[in-house]
Amino acid sequence: MSGSIYARPAIALLAGAIFSFGLSLSGMVDPARVLGFLDIASGDWDPSLMFVLGGAVLVAMPGVVLQRSMAKPVLDARFHLPEKTQIDARLLIGSAIFGVGWGLAGFCPGPAISAFLMGLPLVLLFVAAMATGMVFHDRVLAGRL
Repeated sequence: MSGSIYARPAIALLAGAIFSFGLSLSGMVDPARVLGFLDIASGDWDPSLMFVLGGAVLVAMPGVVLQRSMAKPVLDARFHLPEKTQIDARLLIGSAIFGVGWGLAGFCPGPAISAFLMGLPLVLLFVAAMATGMVFHDRVLAGRL
């Protein structure tokens, strides 16, 4: 592994800060705006977050192309990509739970973590519930599935 011991955490912190800034700037940390985007059946649908998605794809595409041309990352011995590519019941059920949670709360994990420092009670509750679900899955369900 090349680079100093501080390079990986510093790059991760910088990437997280840029990502969080982008989520805040785009309005993704506002549950009302996200729910307005998800509620396509109402007359108050807010399609503006489609531009956020399009911008995210445009930013990510060069990185994916670059990653595919590299034998290994700069600051690690190998790429850590998902090895499982099959769509199964666990993936579909987990995706449905994720989508229902996002639709009910107006948050997905990234924007929730970005909004966490605002200290709003609903954000704190969402992050606590999300962390509890992750721990429950890892400690209880993962061994059974």
